[in-house]
Formats: sequence, structure tokens, C-alpha cells
Amino acid sequence: MKLSKGVKLLLLGIFLIVLDQVVKVLVKTNMSLGEVIPVFGNWFRICFVENEGMAFGMKFGGALGKFLLSAFRIVLSGFLIWWISKLLKKDGVPAGVPVALSVITAGAIGNLIDSLFYGIIWDYAPFMYGRVVDMFSATFFQPVFNVADACVTCGAFYLIIFQWKFFASNDKD
Repeated sequence: MKLSKGVKLLLLGIFLIVLDQVVKVLVKTNMSLGEVIPVFGNWFRICFVENEGMAFGMKFGGALGKFLLSAFRIVLSGFLIWWISKLLKKDGVPAGVPVALSVITAGAIGNLIDSLFYGIIWDYAPFMYGRVVDMFSATFFQPVFNVADACVTCGAFYLIIFQWKFFASNDKD
């Protein structure tokens, strides 16, 4: 049975979202907030922190900002899914473009799940007001991050470094 490109990308996205959520739940249920586990000395550590959902733990305008950030993620994820499906139907699109966009989408959805549901699941906030769980800490990169953050970052860097010509062309729609 041969899988279509779309199904392969869907499976990739599901795998990354599940991986992200499994790691977050393991950290949340097995570590105390602020606990640090050295993996490679101080070079790389597992460090349990939670943030309001913006990059690098930044806050964005209190409760309204948190709501707007969650709403933005929902709209962005929907747009990316639509765009990927459009690109899959078009000839001449480099294979790496929809793959990278799928990885970015999986990361956005992974952090969105935290924001939407973790407050309810762990009984500390209403729908859309949960905190994002972060756990990876490295000496060369100050902010603590998670699998979803890594997906967004790696997907974006891949597009910038290897697929910039596709986005620079006028024939991408």
C-alpha cells in the first residue's frame, strides 16, 4: 500500500505532536516545577518550567493577550494546514517545503494543546489559559524549550536556509 504525500505529512505531524505531548506529560507528572536533571553536566539539562505560551517565556498582555495568542495559534495552524494542502496539489514545489511547513504546524499545534487544555487537565485555569511546559536547557541557548519549539525553529531555519529560493520566486501560489 503506497501512501500519498498528504498522508505521509499527516503521519509525520501526528508523530511529532504525540512525541511533544508524551515528553511534556512525562516531565509534568514526574518532576517538580523548577527541578533540574543534568543529562550532560550543565551543558544539557532537563529543567521543568512552565510559561504563558510565548517564545522564551515572554508574557503578552495578561488574560486578553493569552486569549489572543491562543486564537492566533488556532488561526495560524488552520492557515498552515490549508497552505500545505494547496502546495501538495501544485507541481514544482520542492518536497522540503511542505515537510518543513508540516513540522512547523505540528510544533504550533503541540504548544496550542498546552494552552487550550493543560489548565483544565491539571485544574489550574480555564480553557485557552493553560501554560506551556518546557524542559530542555542547553548552555549555548539560554531559553528553556520543548519538542514543539524545536519543531517550529528547525522547520523555519530549514525553510530560510534551504528553501529561500522557492519563497523568493513569484510563482509560489
